[in-house]
This record gives sequence, structure tokens and C-alpha cells, in this order.
Amino acid sequence: MKVLVTGGTGYIGSHTIIDLIENGYEVVCADNGINSDTSSLAAIKKITGVDVPYFHVDLCDLNASETIFIAHPDIIGIIHFAALKSVGESVEKPLLYFRNNLESLINILDLSIKYGTKAFIFSSSCTVYGDVERSPVDENTPWQEAASPYGRTKQIGEQIVTDSLKNTDVKSILLRYFNPAGAHPTALLGESPINPPQNLVPIITETAIGKRSKMTVFGNDYPTRDGSCVRDYIHVCDLARAHTLSLKYILEEKQKQQNEIFNVGIGNGLSVLEVITAFESLTGQKLNYDIGDRRPGDVMSIYSNHNKATEKLGWIPEMDVADIMNTAWAWEMKRTGK
Repeated sequence: MKVLVTGGTGYIGSHTIIDLIENGYEVVCADNGINSDTSSLAAIKKITGVDVPYFHVDLCDLNASETIFIAHPDIIGIIHFAALKSVGESVEKPLLYFRNNLESLINILDLSIKYGTKAFIFSSSCTVYGDVERSPVDENTPWQEAASPYGRTKQIGEQIVTDSLKNTDVKSILLRYFNPAGAHPTALLGESPINPPQNLVPIITETAIGKRSKMTVFGNDYPTRDGSCVRDYIHVCDLARAHTLSLKYILEEKQKQQNEIFNVGIGNGLSVLEVITAFESLTGQKLNYDIGDRRPGDVMSIYSNHNKATEKLGWIPEMDVADIMNTAWAWEMKRTGK
């Protein structure tokens, strides 16, 4: 029951490793360290007692990537997180995103087939839907034009996975998730990118703790409840569990199709200003923020219908926005030493 987690030292990958270990899987981790470091593996060991094997590998290098499988030829499943993920950066550097996200995916699929793995779980995104006209979206909602090169890499990535595994023995699941946030309940692990975070919740906590003098809300003139963008915020531990359940679904031979797609979101939309208000109310911390221009690549509003994941995977989100804010704030205070 050995599973390779690519991008495993990152935010979602590290939380998923914990969930996998707690459900009896043996995990191998690979990451190139571009936006995370091995401190997350130390936290995983504190939480689980397991020292996870780690390969510092750039998956865009096929030969280097194969060293993982040479050392662990008994890998039966792959959960592929490794990718660049900043919407704004992808608008500025589209070729970087196309080269990194797609070449690494092609290489890991090639090795998955070569070494006879049984399950491939792809970290997709709600960005595949583009700027939709209405929400909630389900798995059959037609795609719109991708709002960013990052979103385009997820659209193309889904098609690459589907086409590449079609005539193989490897079954795949594409998890389209929405906006992961929050931290592990122990406050030993949370979102801690090497580069400045682009996601809303860590920007909020960094502003509240004093790492940032203020934060910016990108646009208050959208046709939403309060003019700011609306998103579906899912606790990272709920999201991690969806990956474990997906792997189990394939390995227990419950999946009859070659490929399946699942939305993974809480099923409710919150605006940026509503999230800020929720944080202030729950923590008593007043945030210093201003209103800026709209940010290129942002969609106006999107949230999920996750009924399919509930029916087939048995996945139900257990945490809400209060859990997200409380755990994220506890993590921020602990890592800052306050």
C-alpha cells in the first residue's frame, strides 16, 4: 500500500500525507522545493511518528524522476500535486506555467504506466470551469475560456491524464477542488509557502499578526452581494481526506470507469469581504485593508456542487469557515511565536 505524493512538502500535499498515514498507507514524498521546504516533513513526523522518505526531484527531469521508482518499484498509487499555482504569476509568466505544470505531468504519467501503478489522482481545480455564468457548478458544467494560464494548465492537464491512461491498466480520478484554507488542528502544520502567499486566508493572518502592514481586496465593483469576488473555501483537512477516499475507491475496485471527475468544495460561496468579516469576528483582530483594482485572472464567483463525491466516495466536508479561520490563526500565531 505504498503511495507517491508529488509536491508532498507543499500545503495540500503535506496534509494529505498525514491523512494517508492515518489510514494505513505507506507514503513516499517528492518535491523540488520551489515553494516549500522539508519543515513540513518534520511536522508530519511529530503528528504521525512516521519519517516519510523524501526525494528532492524536479519532475520536469524524467531521468531524475525515475530514481523514485527505481528505489520504490512497489508504488501502487500516485497523488500528483506538484505544480505552480499562482493565478497572478501565471498571467505574468505563462510559458513558465505551461512548461512546468505540463511537462512534469507528462513525465509522472509516463512513469506511472511504465511501473504499473494502479491509481493516479490528479490535483485539478475549479479554474477549469472558467468564469461561469452561475453557481453552484457540478462536474457536467461546461467549461468556459480559462481565466488564466494556470487555469489553462489544469484544463489541458485533465485532458492529458484522460488521453494518456485510456488504454492502460491505470485508473484515474480528477479532483476539481475549490479554495483550500485552514491548518491542521494541532497547529503544527499549515500554509507556509517560501514565496509570499497569494491565497486570501494566509494574507489575512499575516496582516493580522503584523507581517504585512495592510492587505488589498482586489475589486469591489463585481456584481456580487458586496462587490467582491465569491469563492468556495474548503478546509485543507477535508480536502486531504478526499484524496485518500479517491485512492481507496480505485484500489478497492469500486471505480468501473477508466477515469472519473469529482468536485471537492464545501458547496457554499463566501465573498472576500465576508471572509474578512468572519476572521475579525472570530478572532477579535481588526484587519487593515484597502480596496484595489480587479486582479487579472480572477473570476467573479464560483462555488461547488459536491453531491457526486458524497454519493460515490462517501466524502462529506466536516469543517466550516469558523474552523478554517480558527485553525489558520492558531497556526499563524504558533509559527510566529506569539
